Amino acid sequence: MRRRLTLLVAATMCLALLAFVVPLALLLRTVAQDRATATAGADAQSLVPLVGTADPEALRTSVEHMAAEARAPLTVFLADGSVLGTRAPRTSAVRLAALAGVSRTVERPDGREIVVAVLGRPDGTAVIRAFVPAAELTRGVARAWLVLAGLGVALLLLGLLVADRLSRALVSPITELSTVSHRLARADLTARARPDGPPELREVAGALNHLADRIQELLREEREQVADLSHRLRAPLTSLRLETESLAGPDAARIGARVDAMERAVTGLISQARHRREPDAYVVCEATSAVRERVAFWTVLAEDTGRAVTLDITADGTADGTADGTLPVGVPADELAAAVDALLGNVFAHTPDGTAFSVTLAPRAGGGALLTVADDGPGLSADLVQRGTSLGGSTGLGLDIARRVARSSGGRMDLSTGPDGGARVTLELGPPASPQVLP
Repeated sequence: MRRRLTLLVAATMCLALLAFVVPLALLLRTVAQDRATATAGADAQSLVPLVGTADPEALRTSVEHMAAEARAPLTVFLADGSVLGTRAPRTSAVRLAALAGVSRTVERPDGREIVVAVLGRPDGTAVIRAFVPAAELTRGVARAWLVLAGLGVALLLLGLLVADRLSRALVSPITELSTVSHRLARADLTARARPDGPPELREVAGALNHLADRIQELLREEREQVADLSHRLRAPLTSLRLETESLAGPDAARIGARVDAMERAVTGLISQARHRREPDAYVVCEATSAVRERVAFWTVLAEDTGRAVTLDITADGTADGTADGTLPVGVPADELAAAVDALLGNVFAHTPDGTAFSVTLAPRAGGGALLTVADDGPGLSADLVQRGTSLGGSTGLGLDIARRVARSSGGRMDLSTGPDGGARVTLELGPPASPQVLP
């Protein structure tokens, strides 16, 4: 926009300058020609009284003196054929003036000729001739044109400078509005636009700030609602804990540990809902330990349902891994754990008891890791990747949670069918944004 406004002003000023400078340049040339012609005509007219009354000798002396001082060649043609002053041929204009006794100005290719007939001499009509060369007609015109051209260029540059300042004052608030909108799109809800510029842009800035305030208010209400819904789970969890404490034996300890884990998850959900975490410029977690922990948690339930669990973790210190056998990925540890729980929860929810499954973690080309969860069940449809879609009576959010975790690290999720017909879900987890030593 800034460039277009500058070009528009430049085009407008060029047209205005052409409309002003071209007629003025032509006028200056005409004025220069008329001035030179008037000067030569005045010199010729000043000789008329002298030519009409003076004797030949005094006339010769006076004409020679005036011709020497005149700017243009000055010649007097007498009726007896004598030529006084600047030597010049007797042109057709001179002969016509001598015969007809008329004065006139004649345009010639090499200049302008002025002839004045002097009547009343005893020997006949005398003719005074003043000739203005073409160079004299245009003297000073080129310099005046250069001054006009310089003035036009200076005015154009000044106009462009003013246009640039005005366009900058107009574009700067627009650029700021764009920056604020991009910050809001990146979930930076503290971004606000400064009302500046024309009234229309100030109104847009105020509307954008109002929209940001409204978004903050809606998100705050939503987080409180989620926290309230999560808090309602504490009552059944408390009742379940009381029931667990009445049990005895190893089952009581195992069930109690699961209740504790569920309570910690609910507490974390409430905390996350009420206190939104600002996006971190650098996010990293060690994938092998997080995956081992979650698989170990689900292995207990797998044993109860007769499922064979295979865990294969490859982190041998190659170029894709690290020297100490770890696999750093660019997602928070709790989100990676949530993705693993979602995928393994789908296996338990959508396959019959006794169905074996495997979890594979391997280095990813270019950094990061590949997490694959495969089972020997009936398989899943690709349509289930859509959020909220479920064919098994669940919420349909598990695969979407895993997909969003993969995308947040710069990777993706692939849903395919394994060699034996079961479901196979692969998460590509990208590497951290910059190198960092893991704690």
